[in-house]
Amino acid sequence: MDEGVGQPEGSSERRDPLERVRTSFERQGLMRLLGARVLEVGEGSCTIEVPFSDEVTQQERYFHGAVIGAVGDNAGGYAALTLAPPDREVLTVEYKVNFLAPAFGEKLVARGEVVTAGRRLFVCKADVSAVGGNGERICATVLQTVSLSPITARTSR
Repeated sequence: MDEGVGQPEGSSERRDPLERVRTSFERQGLMRLLGARVLEVGEGSCTIEVPFSDEVTQQERYFHGAVIGAVGDNAGGYAALTLAPPDREVLTVEYKVNFLAPAFGEKLVARGEVVTAGRRLFVCKADVSAVGGNGERICATVLQTVSLSPITARTSR
């Protein structure tokens, strides 16, 4: 974790960050639909990958921008969750995507990290890379604001 990234107040008790992220991630229908999986979780960081398939492309067979945004949003959000108090969940307030290059390859890899952690809001960033036979190329950068919110029991609809 970068120097200066702090723990929010009341965050001293925490279960294993990897377990917490994986438990939450498994409840996300969109990530399941995309075939995404969590690769790595650390304090203030999270890496997620999405394999290439025709279902996640746009008309020129590049990864669709919505997929890039979604995986970047999740990588940053789950990086924030690793620093959140155990009685809090994270919700994205806003995010911005800068598309830097067409995303073509065998998979996308999003590496999210917390830039700063406040008592109620976190600022996170994620670099999203396309990985293929020619190596890895950053195709987008995501900057987001994430809010802490109380965990509430959800019932199925």
